Amino acid sequence: MVQIQTKTLTLDEFLQLQETEPASEYINGQIVPKPMPQGEHSAIQTELATAINAVTRPKQIARAFTELRCTFGSRSIIPDISVFTWQQIPRQESGRVANIFTKPPDWTIEILSPDQSQTKVTKNILHCLNYQTQMGWLIDPQEQSVFVYLPDRRTTVFDGLDVRLPVPEFAQDFKLTVGELFNLLLN
Repeated sequence: MVQIQTKTLTLDEFLQLQETEPASEYINGQIVPKPMPQGEHSAIQTELATAINAVTRPKQIARAFTELRCTFGSRSIIPDISVFTWQQIPRQESGRVANIFTKPPDWTIEILSPDQSQTKVTKNILHCLNYQTQMGWLIDPQEQSVFVYLPDRRTTVFDGLDVRLPVPEFAQDFKLTVGELFNLLLN
């Protein structure tokens, strides 16, 4: 179980701290360590981000980032995959990707780890949706299911292997079924 620090910090104080390994998030004045990803989590995260980028990045539609710190709305969280539409990616003057992201992702994807609290992860997804994220996925490898969160709509669970997963409008060219998602664990 993850231990939560009891001393309350401000967001600015948290952002001044050195990064930890594994990374920590800032939620409601508390530092919350993220669990270290294990094999299934890491395989899905790496392959899914690569697959999204293969479809959205060449046309400069969007870009998927893994383990990217996103600080907005009094929280500093690190979704497993953060997808930003091209125009929302913070940039340096040179055009290179900025180091600091102070916006919510357009699509947030979390992969549940065995010892991770589904409630905590869901709260982070809902936080993103409250700040204009278009869609959130919570992938549960153990149950081979995907919970899809949309603003102002009921959460839907997808667990039929042949069922195509919904994606945000900007990523409509990205097509993936539940079975294809979990087949990423086989190769």
